[in-house]
Amino acid sequence: MTAFYEPLGDNTFRSTEHTVGPWGPDSQHLGPPSALLVRSLLALGNPSSALARVTFEVLGPVPVADLTVSTSVERPGRSVELLAASLSHEGRAVLTARAWRIVDSDTTAVAGGDLPAMTPPESAAPMEIPDFWGGGYLAAVEWLSVSGGIFTPGDAQVWARPRVAVVDGFEPSPLERLFSVVDSASGVSSRVDIRKWYAINTDLTVHLHRQPVGEWVGMDARTTIGPDGVGLATSVVHDVEGPVGTTAQALFVRER
Repeated sequence: MTAFYEPLGDNTFRSTEHTVGPWGPDSQHLGPPSALLVRSLLALGNPSSALARVTFEVLGPVPVADLTVSTSVERPGRSVELLAASLSHEGRAVLTARAWRIVDSDTTAVAGGDLPAMTPPESAAPMEIPDFWGGGYLAAVEWLSVSGGIFTPGDAQVWARPRVAVVDGFEPSPLERLFSVVDSASGVSSRVDIRKWYAINTDLTVHLHRQPVGEWVGMDARTTIGPDGVGLATSVVHDVEGPVGTTAQALFVRER
């Protein structure tokens, strides 16, 4: 199988082994289901509008199983619209998304304010994946390290490129590729050993000031952990041309 999901019709998708996350063989990494919902959101509303913000709420573990997508336009508009999507298993929602789309316009004359671009992928080094966390989602993505990484605690600059499509038989868009990997910002910048600690995000919010291009997604990521079991992971997201937006994730942190 060369994709995270196999389409079954009627907005139902079969999860493949490439979706398996770090917490067990029966639950998914949040990257693939996030990309699946964004794929459905892109089919809604005004096609000449751009995604400006997407917020995902994690309602429970996403099982490696058959999943159903539902979508709606919550607030239609000629300039701005609010979209919603939900991912369900056996009638129970496990992940929801709400997105603002803004109609395209030419703001080239006032564009600016970007941070510096990351070191390009061709200058980064392959990231080694330990045997205890091989296969599944991690193996379905190509990982390069500028600094730090998944198994080096602390801030990190990492490039990622999915090796598989989101849905079998369909070429993924740059947005689908981006959402396939940006949930990993909390993982690449983790400050804890996941064999000893849980650090699980309850949500993911992505703001975009520019639509991404190409296959590579860069994350300049950092995680902060407070004294009361709560953490915050943030990142500046890049493509090969420079920054495109930011991410934020609240973290549930507990010793195993």
